[in-house]
Amino acid sequence: MYPTAEAWEADYKKVQELLPSIATYRGRLHEGADILLEWMRLSEKIALTFDNVFVYAHMRYHQNTGDSFYQGLSDRASMLGAEVQSEMSFVNPELLGLPDGTLERYMEEKEELRLYKLVFERLLREKEHVLSPEVEELLAKVSEIADAPATIFSMFANADLKMPSVQDSEGKEYEVNEGRYRNLLESKDRVLRERAMKALFGTYGKFRNTLGATYNNNVKKNVFFAKARKYNSTLEAALSGENIPVEVYNNLIAANHDNAKHLQRYLTLRKKVLGLEELHYYDFFVPMVESIEMKIPWEQAKQMSLDALQPLGEEYVATVQRAFDERWVDVYPNEGKRTGAYSWGTYTSSPYLFLNYTETLDDVFTTVHELGHSLHSYYTMKEQPFTYGNYTIFVAEVASTLNENLLLSKMLREETDKKKRMYLLTHSLDQYRSTMFRQTMFGEFEKIVHELVEAGHPLNADLLSEEYLKLNIKYYGTELVIDDELKHEWGRIPHFYDAFYVYKYATGFAAAAALARQIETEGAPAIERYLDFLKKGSSEDPIDLLKGAGVDMSSPQPIHDAFKVFVERLDELEALINEQ
Repeated sequence: MYPTAEAWEADYKKVQELLPSIATYRGRLHEGADILLEWMRLSEKIALTFDNVFVYAHMRYHQNTGDSFYQGLSDRASMLGAEVQSEMSFVNPELLGLPDGTLERYMEEKEELRLYKLVFERLLREKEHVLSPEVEELLAKVSEIADAPATIFSMFANADLKMPSVQDSEGKEYEVNEGRYRNLLESKDRVLRERAMKALFGTYGKFRNTLGATYNNNVKKNVFFAKARKYNSTLEAALSGENIPVEVYNNLIAANHDNAKHLQRYLTLRKKVLGLEELHYYDFFVPMVESIEMKIPWEQAKQMSLDALQPLGEEYVATVQRAFDERWVDVYPNEGKRTGAYSWGTYTSSPYLFLNYTETLDDVFTTVHELGHSLHSYYTMKEQPFTYGNYTIFVAEVASTLNENLLLSKMLREETDKKKRMYLLTHSLDQYRSTMFRQTMFGEFEKIVHELVEAGHPLNADLLSEEYLKLNIKYYGTELVIDDELKHEWGRIPHFYDAFYVYKYATGFAAAAALARQIETEGAPAIERYLDFLKKGSSEDPIDLLKGAGVDMSSPQPIHDAFKVFVERLDELEALINEQ
């Protein structure tokens, strides 16, 4: 993206130099179609350059979080973003203040403005929720202050919070932290699993009052902005940007309640296979199938990815090959490298993949997952103008999860070894548990606590823990023995500081399952619909994009269909276990 730090600095300064020109359009957008077109082109020019500045700085920082130089670049990029947002805050109120029909007349007068028709329609749709220019500018300027709860939580959880070390059943000591937590809970040593879980959740519990106050203020902030913008609820405000009906959110929760019995049946099976008298939360992650060695070197993982994605066609697979050949992928863990995985890039860059590949099967699934995001970005940016050259979070998880579905289906079709089939089925069921059920439970928790604050009920740590505990019982049933520390888990979930976000993992998972099944059963027509979906970016609203691909997420049916796959795989796993 930038061959040198000096090249980055040049673009950083370019954005700074363009900022004063923004003010020259303040109060002038009513002057005619020519002025509006000038403004749209200037705003795109600034956005194109700023995106490169921001993404590059943050990705370089993620390569080595201990590098103070790139930490400084990422901080500067974030501050520049706040400045750009503040300078542009007058635009939407001015456009919405135009007399009815003005934007339509401008588009008739100036053909080039018709490109932005959907942009204007989306803006007009939000007309009653956009405030006066003065108030919008004020809200933009306080955005950094409004983000304080999320910033405080991040600093507390990532920098200040220290976990105790724990010992396994043989006295060997292990450091507990968020990065190692999952590996510790996959240990066959149950003593270690219990101690690791209780150390992690218990440590958050010790700071529950601080965390409760922090999260309470985050919820209050969300409620304040929703009320200020005259939405009926915080949930409605959060969904409005993507034009998602509130019913979609409620349908997801209702479908999970209807299917919780299947999750509870899976937990009963897990308890039986592990030979436990009691099932605890720390027993959720340990492999149910022993002696499965699936160490997969990176070269093999690349080939598995290419083979699994063959149903999507030659062009798609060739582009995946390009990702490998042209080094779009940062593959291995390194000292100081951020944990996790993502796909990121800009309109003018490659869609890069950030991995921490350690040769496990889960890492292969992560690879095809992130490839799904990158290919979605690639097709979108190739086919759409900059204005629509992105996609919303509601559809973002579809392309990634669909790739995982294709990989799993291929492996299940070809695998005859019973133990390996059991391993793959367990992998799938655990994906359902962690995505369809768990993320929806998180979403229901958010809905409950925001409704409490909207009704004037103060939040505190005890109330948050009580509501979170109730939901664990509702979803996991009586089979799960509740450890006291579990009720504090709400305090460690960073996504709660981005309100009503996590439900999209579940809806995306369900949509991907439906589309993957269509691709496998219908073939070419379904593939064509799906690739068309990838190419459309944000040129249609998310619900309409998915309808075009072949799945109607405004209906609860895709959610119920996804749970049918869960039941089918649970039936097969149960049958294989009973054969032993």
